[in-house]
Amino acid sequence: MNYREEIEGILRNSGASKVGFGYLKDVLPSKYKHLKTGISIAFRLSDQVINEIEDQPTHSYFHHYRTVNFRIDQIVLNGVSKLQEWGFLALPIAASQSVNLEGSKYQGIFPHRTVATRSGLGWIGKNACLITEEFGPRIRLGSILTNMEVQYDEPFTSEKCNKCNKCVNLCPALALRGNKWYPGIKREEIVDVQACSEHMSNYYKDIGRGSVCGICIKNCPKGVNVIRR
Repeated sequence: MNYREEIEGILRNSGASKVGFGYLKDVLPSKYKHLKTGISIAFRLSDQVINEIEDQPTHSYFHHYRTVNFRIDQIVLNGVSKLQEWGFLALPIAASQSVNLEGSKYQGIFPHRTVATRSGLGWIGKNACLITEEFGPRIRLGSILTNMEVQYDEPFTSEKCNKCNKCVNLCPALALRGNKWYPGIKREEIVDVQACSEHMSNYYKDIGRGSVCGICIKNCPKGVNVIRR
């Protein structure tokens, strides 16, 4: 059986827009190093919803964001169930989960963006989002860590934003540093997460608790002209 082909088919049939496979053993925490294969999925967001964002998020975006997160978790669960049926270990990484691992910084148990860049889905833009060739940053990510061995995709090792600073200039929180991504760069060198979070909490409470901005996503040139397939 071609496990890679089978699991990719299951994930795509469940709704994933892109699927990639990356080698992670050298970047995983010690307790996860036996799960050396990362499976990254990208789910395409609604262009109509994103296009409606102007100088603040919309109620439609708030609901869409949360609904897509739930859908991604279901897609990932389908993959995990099948991997276990085949006898492999598999750890689902929630689409949007923050845990306090260091006493003050909330983050996921392992970065989706690391799995995605290692799996060849795209690069990290100056907006700190994953940028894909097909959909720009108009996606949400999900991840699976597994001990299944597969043929790995070519990882991204450099960015393609070049001199573009549109997201940096339009960020209402002034949270984006304007630095170019490279593997291993610290998150705080790209984005001030606290400034971003505080701005959303202070200005978007009327949209909903935990509202996300989306301005940098809407204005990325890579997301405007979608590559048709």
